[in-house]
Amino acid sequence: MPAGVALALRPRDLAEAKADLAAWLAKWSGRYPRLTSWGEETIECTLTFFCLPRQHHKHLKSTNMLERLNEEIRRRTYVVRIFPNAESCLRLVRALAVETNENWMEANRYINMDDLREHKKLALRQAA
Repeated sequence: MPAGVALALRPRDLAEAKADLAAWLAKWSGRYPRLTSWGEETIECTLTFFCLPRQHHKHLKSTNMLERLNEEIRRRTYVVRIFPNAESCLRLVRALAVETNENWMEANRYINMDDLREHKKLALRQAA
């Protein structure tokens, strides 16, 4: 997809994202009811992106960190090859996720949390 098209299709605010979600649900709910009900139940976690300061968006829209985590999971599960049950696979994935989270927390921060604090202060003032 050309870059201009991707930018034109990207939701620019919460209302636009919710409208896109409604259209997606209408299109796929008949064919994939479990997927669309899961999406409807869990979408609020994703939409919090729009509640964060604009300065953070450029860092959060990239999936590089998640892709790296998925590669590590793929690499480590390939070594095991056959798991005795689903729970053992889940334990390995959880351990990798915890380890990755600890590494991310200790690494240099590339998101300025001062911007988030200011954003929250402004939101509280506007709400009052």
